[in-house]
Amino acid sequence: MYVVVKILVSGLIIGFVTEIARRFPTYGGLLAALPLISILSIIWLTIQGGDAQHNNKFIIGVLMGLPATAVMLVVIHIVLKQSWHLSVAIVLGCVAWGLFLMCQKLALNFFGLAL
Repeated sequence: MYVVVKILVSGLIIGFVTEIARRFPTYGGLLAALPLISILSIIWLTIQGGDAQHNNKFIIGVLMGLPATAVMLVVIHIVLKQSWHLSVAIVLGCVAWGLFLMCQKLALNFFGLAL
């Protein structure tokens, strides 16, 4: 039952944000940047019996992904600004995300901050 509720709520949020973005792109972008998915995930994890330690590890993972996500969005923006196809922009953005995440992980390990 939880899976169905999670899918419906998530789908409704995505639908709502894309409808706003279709009419008002800037506001849609601001809504998409909200940590809705992170908050929902924390709520679902707690409802399904996750303890505070488990949720904290999840939150650290989200924090670790933020810089790489920012890099991905910047790359997609730059590539689209050059009038490249959306699919190419997304692929290059995802590659940049992965490379940045790997470099970030290596840097954290180098400084003894492995999580």
